[in-house]
Amino acid sequence: MRGWLSRGDWLVLGAALLLLPGLYIAFWHGGGRGQEARVWVDGKPWARLDLFHDQRLAVPGPLGDSLLEVAAGRVRFIASPCQGHQCIHAGWLADGGEVAACLPNRVSVQVVANDPRFDAINF
Repeated sequence: MRGWLSRGDWLVLGAALLLLPGLYIAFWHGGGRGQEARVWVDGKPWARLDLFHDQRLAVPGPLGDSLLEVAAGRVRFIASPCQGHQCIHAGWLADGGEVAACLPNRVSVQVVANDPRFDAINF
């Protein structure tokens, strides 16, 4: 068991362990606060919401209306006709790139920022 890693292996392992936290900070940091939210219904753009204008919005879907709330620079689902209510459990969305969706009702909301947190590879 003693000889399964050579000195070169230990050097590479140590360099990776030192490099990973720096890469995480540089590339996976928060994308900043969102500026607006985009609402999609059945895969089509439905509305753009200013996150700094408090409001409630009923979004029609095939099962009925999903209710969105915008307050203090955040957005969330507060009611939906689906059974599991996963969209509601997603909670407040505030950072660029965050998404919540009610799949049975085909309604989704995405927060958009100037510097999005995720890139196209993650979607």
